[in-house]
Amino acid sequence: MADLKSELHHKLRQARAGLLSRLDGLSEYDLRRPLTPSGTNLLGLVKHVAGGEYVYLGTSFGRPPPETLPWEEDGSIWDGADMWVTPDQSSEYILGLYHRACAHGDATLAELDLDAPGRVPHWPAERADTTLGVLLIRMLSETAQHAGHADIVRELIDGRGGPDHDDFGDDEAWRGYLARIQAAADTFAEPP
Repeated sequence: MADLKSELHHKLRQARAGLLSRLDGLSEYDLRRPLTPSGTNLLGLVKHVAGGEYVYLGTSFGRPPPETLPWEEDGSIWDGADMWVTPDQSSEYILGLYHRACAHGDATLAELDLDAPGRVPHWPAERADTTLGVLLIRMLSETAQHAGHADIVRELIDGRGGPDHDDFGDDEAWRGYLARIQAAADTFAEPP
């Protein structure tokens, strides 16, 4: 069995790949358009997690990113600017940013042990001190959570389910499954 750090890093790489896989084959419009009442969109999820990689697996260990993130520099991150992509930010830029941020985080993971001390700059002072192990778990959790959001957003765009979708069955099997779920919910529907 792999050691804990290797296993967590492996799972983080899987979550990263899962997130990026949900963008495959989509138009620029579909990558950017909000599909939930809170504005969740695919490129915005990638942009947000890229910033997390830089902070939690970089800055927090005295390894600031090699590039300035405009939404951090101007403070608009606190108004949600890291959750959507402006017209002047190309999808190539956002994807490149994510790859660079992940490489930066991977270098931190290669250099430090799980008990290496870190300090998250935007956390309250009384709990800002932490360790690489805690922040690796946080980054894994954050990436997996947003990869799940990306699964749902992608399904809303074109019906393409997550990686295990096809293992379940064909379109007929899915229609039957959905009908069973709807029938169960209908038993609780309010009468007209």
